[in-house]
Amino acid sequence: MTIPGNACPATLDTAQLRELIDSGRAPRLLDVRTPAEFESAHIPGAYNVPLDLLKEHREELRGHLDDDVVLICRSGARAAQAERTLAGVGLPNVKVLTGGMLAWQAAAGPATRGTPRWDLERQVRLAAGTVVLASIVASVFVPGAEWVAGVIGAGLTFAALSNTCALGMLLSKLPYNRNASCDLDTVIDQLGAPTGGRS
Repeated sequence: MTIPGNACPATLDTAQLRELIDSGRAPRLLDVRTPAEFESAHIPGAYNVPLDLLKEHREELRGHLDDDVVLICRSGARAAQAERTLAGVGLPNVKVLTGGMLAWQAAAGPATRGTPRWDLERQVRLAAGTVVLASIVASVFVPGAEWVAGVIGAGLTFAALSNTCALGMLLSKLPYNRNASCDLDTVIDQLGAPTGGRS
């Protein structure tokens, strides 16, 4: 749990989470990645509650999260944002999986796999790189177009310093990253099911 005034969320490493799962004391696992990332691979029993949905509907979700909760994302950054959001509505016993799915998979943790999709970070790199390259090429014909590359560079610098990413948030809203069954009502129905989550 976050200590007041402490910017670092409480964490749980992959070995600790596996021990809890194997002992039958699995916490509620909330995967805050996009539905596309979740479909690619997720921890068995995890619920997909994308970060933007969690932030927008934190009050409604709060009433369905009275258990211990472990937040999961790709590497831990989005899960830390989700932890701050849930701490803001007074949810106790929230932890972040250290290293996220990257660490879980590196530790050979069990995962339910589906159709492989590009993760959000890879999509951001493609979009930013394409815009930078296009603006540099365009600057040969249109004076000043290279400033677009500068704006993208400034945006990426801000994203790194603030540990947020506006481009990532925009890309997460694309149909490729969405799933029609990942809306508030569906998520609440799933959370109301007996503990054990989804496969």
